[in-house]
Amino acid sequence: MIVVKNLWKSYGSLTVLKGLDLTVNDGETVVILGRSGVGKSVLLRQILGIELPDKGEVDVNGMHISSMNQAQRYEAVKSMGMLFQGSALFDSMTVGENVAFYLRQHEKHLSEKEIKERVAHALKMVNLDDMESKMPSDLSGGMRKRAALARLIIYRPKIIVYDEPTTGLDPITAQHINELINRTQEELNATSIVVTHDIRSAIEVGDRLAFHHDGKIYKIAEKKAFLQDEDPILKEFFANAILSEEFLRKN
Repeated sequence: MIVVKNLWKSYGSLTVLKGLDLTVNDGETVVILGRSGVGKSVLLRQILGIELPDKGEVDVNGMHISSMNQAQRYEAVKSMGMLFQGSALFDSMTVGENVAFYLRQHEKHLSEKEIKERVAHALKMVNLDDMESKMPSDLSGGMRKRAALARLIIYRPKIIVYDEPTTGLDPITAQHINELINRTQEELNATSIVVTHDIRSAIEVGDRLAFHHDGKIYKIAEKKAFLQDEDPILKEFFANAILSEEFLRKN
């Protein structure tokens, strides 16, 4: 589904991506872990076609995103959706209008009745079915994140990218978001990439875990093998993670 080959990206004298390789298989969720500032979000921007690499290739469904012009990239990535770290809701629109935005812009053949039905379904999926008329300013951080996820769900993307989906949320709300990510994965049968430094979230939602270090994917493996790896760089990263034996057994 997604193949990244020998990706390089610099900003002035700072080289962020240094020959990075990554493959994400159809229907799986890959979680990219790493310390803040190592370039995880930069990688996402290359995959989404928001930025172009200095060198290397990004292939999505066999299409070479990195060699297309802007109009071609726009068409190619229409099947992709992103949940932004800050939710990125339109402050001047109600929750329902935010969720309906894509449909009203890009699926003009739909009747108002059909749009309302799809909005209601998406909001119900994220447990916000009574919040359609609320403004984003009326919502808590976790509710805004759920509203943004409903907006993503409504056009049924085949590839979903999550940028720090649980950052700034309390543990209970973060767990709800993890459950919604898994439910969305099942509902849409999507291919997903999750960027996070939340190890508990990574274990909850990931099929495979990858560690972004020094501009490359340093290690990638099924999550059990990843957690049992004795590599000193991984052990240092996990050193401050508080994960109970019961939690690790369940996952």
